[in-house]
Amino acid sequence: MGRGKIVIRRIDNSTSRQVTFSKRRSGLLKKARELSILCDAEVGLIVFSSTGRLYDYSSTSMKSVIERYNKQKEEQYLLLNPTSEIKITNADDLICSKDVNDETLKFTREERFGPLEAS
Repeated sequence: MGRGKIVIRRIDNSTSRQVTFSKRRSGLLKKARELSILCDAEVGLIVFSSTGRLYDYSSTSMKSVIERYNKQKEEQYLLLNPTSEIKITNADDLICSKDVNDETLKFTREERFGPLEAS
């Protein structure tokens, strides 16, 4: 027979709250580890206690998990918020962009009026 259902709310007694945090934190870290092993998943878990202490688990390096998360989040944002502006990130892109525009303009003129003659 299983345990009774508990009400999920803040535990008023600080000692009981700390004991519960410690037990549940251990269980959560164990589940994260099991998930990464069983499913070959890249897992990162970060927990801060009420006193500000950090507990973490990562199946690979935490830095790579966070970088991957940030990259995915940015890609998702860009997909959901498309923009018609083209952003030029460096001088090479600017030159390339100008060359493409010049060739497009030249092609359009030649199409309309024939070849351009040098002066």
